[in-house]
Amino acid sequence: MQVENRGKAGLLLGLVGVICFSLTLPSTSIAVAYFGTTVVGLGRTVVAAILVAIVFMIKKQQLPTLRQFKSLLIVAVGVVFAFPLLTSWAMESLPVSHGAVELALLPLATAGFAMFRAGEKPSLKFWMSSLIGSLAVFVYAIHLGLGQLQFADLALLAAVIILGLSYAEGGLLAKELGSWQVIAWAIMIGAPFFVIPVALHLKTEMLHAPIHAWISFMYLAVVSQFLAYVAWYSGMAIGGIARVSQIQYLQPFLMILFATVFLDEAITWFTLMIAVIVVIAVLVGKNAPIKQ
Repeated sequence: MQVENRGKAGLLLGLVGVICFSLTLPSTSIAVAYFGTTVVGLGRTVVAAILVAIVFMIKKQQLPTLRQFKSLLIVAVGVVFAFPLLTSWAMESLPVSHGAVELALLPLATAGFAMFRAGEKPSLKFWMSSLIGSLAVFVYAIHLGLGQLQFADLALLAAVIILGLSYAEGGLLAKELGSWQVIAWAIMIGAPFFVIPVALHLKTEMLHAPIHAWISFMYLAVVSQFLAYVAWYSGMAIGGIARVSQIQYLQPFLMILFATVFLDEAITWFTLMIAVIVVIAVLVGKNAPIKQ
């Protein structure tokens, strides 16, 4: 019973993280139009580092071990560098719905890396549900008429692969280091390298950006870059990396929903139908046996 409760708690925390992440692309699309790729992609980590530094001083956090530091480097490369920068660049030219569809491949990338890094062995039932969810996403992509891959598409696909590795590595490390400590240390590792590039791209006209642009940027820095990862890594540490990663199938459709609300992008019945299929696949996959 205790194991079942831990599994439910892990899935709930994972869901909270995914909901928070689902506002990342819409927020990025808004912010990047006023602040640019570098400031939005890397500046969010610089701002988040201020919050993390305050938390570290209050908690009197101990330094990670050398072995943990090596894992944190992998997390930092994906979470605080590659994914924010690549998605910020892609959102300059792609609609949120386009990016959301490609990011739907993230659960497969996470589960695949989990097999190698965490020693998890998903069952055939798990992989079948993953396949169904992925096929639904591909059908949706074809329906949108995405056509040939652009450089922005390649950037998003690269972001998915790198972030999948970072998710798996962070979920494994969270079991011994702590969930919020993983993303916090990743932020502190990356931030010093980002200060100069961000400073060089700051312009005085950015001060006159509208309030919704500033809100979007601060959301990216405080929630998307830090608080959402606390919930996400906690969920994976408690519920298992591969199983909790299934919740990510909801993310593209939540992104599209938020894009409809905040960016006036259209939503269709076909989108809702695909969302239902993906949700069913997630519900089946989360109950599939996974060997540790």
